Amino acid sequence: MTAAAPRAGAAHRLPDFPWDSLAPARSRAAEHPGGVVDLSIGTPVDPTPQVLVEALAAAGNAPGYPTALGTADVRRAAAGWLQRRLGVTLADPFGADPSVIPTIGSKELVAFLPTMLGLSGRGTVVVPEVAYPTYEVGAIVAGLQVLRTDTPPDDAADVVLAWLNSPGNPHGRVLSDDELARWVRWGREQGVPVVADECYVELGWDVAPRSVLHPAVAGPDHTGLLAVHSLSKQSTAAGYRGGLLSGDPALVRRVWEARRHLGLLVPTPVQAAMVAALSDDEHVEAQRARYGRRRAKLTAAVRAAGARIDHSEAGLYLWVTRDEDCWTTIDWLAGLGVIAAPGSFYGPAGSRHVRMALTASDERIEAAVARLAG
Repeated sequence: MTAAAPRAGAAHRLPDFPWDSLAPARSRAAEHPGGVVDLSIGTPVDPTPQVLVEALAAAGNAPGYPTALGTADVRRAAAGWLQRRLGVTLADPFGADPSVIPTIGSKELVAFLPTMLGLSGRGTVVVPEVAYPTYEVGAIVAGLQVLRTDTPPDDAADVVLAWLNSPGNPHGRVLSDDELARWVRWGREQGVPVVADECYVELGWDVAPRSVLHPAVAGPDHTGLLAVHSLSKQSTAAGYRGGLLSGDPALVRRVWEARRHLGLLVPTPVQAAMVAALSDDEHVEAQRARYGRRRAKLTAAVRAAGARIDHSEAGLYLWVTRDEDCWTTIDWLAGLGVIAAPGSFYGPAGSRHVRMALTASDERIEAAVARLAG
């Protein structure tokens, strides 16, 4: 496990934005006569399903302010989706302490969750060894320290929050029921909230991901637990900024109260689109099949080119290594006109891998496959 010192204070103390360092690789890749194949950022490129588009348009007349709590319809749809798709039964979504609320996508929630839970100024946030950078950013914004570890720390005296990410970004690793349950027991014993980022939970390939809120993991209630979900990937709706926070009603209420004061409100038309998305499984299955076809083609091409793929049993990425420094691999790919994300973006433990996204068009995936074949 590794620890990082806090960078408390103003925004200028935040780390450099990592994607800026890819500029030289992008310039080199742009020289390829067939154009750039950008597999670096996991932004959806396929059309947003019509069921969302129509719901958004129908709710376009929205003169009043939305509420941070969300409409009854969006909370009902969210509870139904969690039960139907993930086997999770929430406490009363309409109680005095809500068990689910909508969020403006998931990134802003991740970035501000320690602050909204009132954890600012002192303590340590646990994040995975290889992790989405915004977990660390959220700790920095709150003036907290960061501890990178994939196992519950023995010394938890200073820990105030623990992040899990399954399926993981960038590496697609899925935590087993036993691993999840171990974190749940540890968090409850230590009095530390455990938060699972499950934004890729609908995209299991070799295994079926389990929510931390599932009764096989959490037991009969969700004490001390939160789960984060997003429509960005499963519904190809990243531009809508629709997400969910669910779990322990006492913790959800703390976040809801902070969001009320801060004015962090999901627009009413977006909430209507969320209802449509969370009530319809067909578009999710269609998009999953589309990603699965791209994954099969890119996986075969990467392996045929002599690289190895680790983890990647779920999610939207291939975690690729040639057993060399990640920037050497980035340079090799840029020479083929392909851009990937250096594993070092996600922590020191990722320094010999690159992340290749499946979020490119069929034509661009085919171009990458051809180039990897030489």
